[in-house]
Amino acid sequence: MAEKLLQFFIPCLTIFVLTVALSKIIIPILKSHKVGQRILDIGPRWHKGKEGTPTMGGVCFIIPIFLVLAACAFGFAFQGKSYILEPLALTVALAIFNGMIGFFDDYRKLVKKENQGLSFMQKIVLQSLAAIIYIMLMVRTNSLDTSLRIPFTDDLVELGWVYYIFAFVFIVGMVNSVNLTDGIDGLASSVTLIIGVLFAVFALTTDDLPLTLISASIIGATAGFLVYNAYPARVFMGDTGSLFLGGFVTGAAFMMNEPLIIFFAGFIYVMEALSDIIQVGCYKMTKKRVFKMAPIHHHFEKCGWSERKIVAVFSLLTVAFCVIAWFSVNL
Repeated sequence: MAEKLLQFFIPCLTIFVLTVALSKIIIPILKSHKVGQRILDIGPRWHKGKEGTPTMGGVCFIIPIFLVLAACAFGFAFQGKSYILEPLALTVALAIFNGMIGFFDDYRKLVKKENQGLSFMQKIVLQSLAAIIYIMLMVRTNSLDTSLRIPFTDDLVELGWVYYIFAFVFIVGMVNSVNLTDGIDGLASSVTLIIGVLFAVFALTTDDLPLTLISASIIGATAGFLVYNAYPARVFMGDTGSLFLGGFVTGAAFMMNEPLIIFFAGFIYVMEALSDIIQVGCYKMTKKRVFKMAPIHHHFEKCGWSERKIVAVFSLLTVAFCVIAWFSVNL
C-alpha cells in the first residue's frame, strides 16, 4: 500500500508545485501581452469587472502534467512496466489534442484579436477527429471493452459496434460540457478536483496504476490552479484548459471501462450542457427562455447568488454525486 501511495502522492505534489510556480511566471507574461478575457455584453453586467483578467491559463497545468507523466512513463518503461503506458498515453493524447484546439481558439481570439476564433463547426470537427482517433487506437491496443456495465448492477450489455458510436458522442459531448462549466471563478477547477479524488479512490482500491497517475495529475493540477483561479480569479484557464480537462476526465472514465460514472460524478457538467441545450431549443421553438441565462450557473447568478455560493453548492453536489458514482460501481 505504501508503494501505491507514493505512486500517487509524488506526481500529485510535483504537479501541484509546478502548476503554482509556473502560474506565477506565466500570469505576468499573459498580462504583458494583454491576453485578457473579453466579456460579452450578453453576459452578466457584473462580469465586466473581470475584463482583462489573463486567460489561456490552462498552459499552467498542462505543461506540468505532460512533464511529470512523461517522466513517470520513462521510469515505468525502464522497470519493464510498459504495459501501463498505452491507455495512459492515449488518454493524455486525447486531453492534449483537445487542449490544442482550445489553445488555437484562444490564440485567435485573444492574440490575433479575431472576433470569434474557431467557429462552432470547426471546433466540433476537430473534437470529432480527436475522439475518432482515440477510439480507434484504444481498440487497436485492446484497451476498450464494447460491453457496457449497467450502474448499480453487475449486468453487462454487449453493444458491439454501437459502443463506438456511443463512445464518440460521449467524448465530444463531455468535453464540451466541461468547457461550458468554466464560466465563473474556480467552478470548473473545483468540480474537476472532486472528480479527480473519486478517480483516485477507484485507482487506489483497485491497484490501477494508470488511473492512479491520471487522478494524481487531475488533483495536483486543479488544486494548484485554484491558488490563482479561485474567486477573485487572477487567471482563467480558457478553452485551452477546459477542453484539456474535458478530454482528461472523459478518457479516465474509458480507461476504467466505466464511462457511465461520469453521468453521476459529472452531474454538474451534464446540467451545464443540458441547460444550454434546453435554453437554445426552447427559445428557437417558442421565443421564450426557461432560464434567466444559460448555462445554469449564470441563471443562479441572475437569481442573486454570489460566485462563491455557486461554486460551494455545485462542489457539494459533485461530492454527493461522486458518492452515488462510487456505489453505482461498488454496490
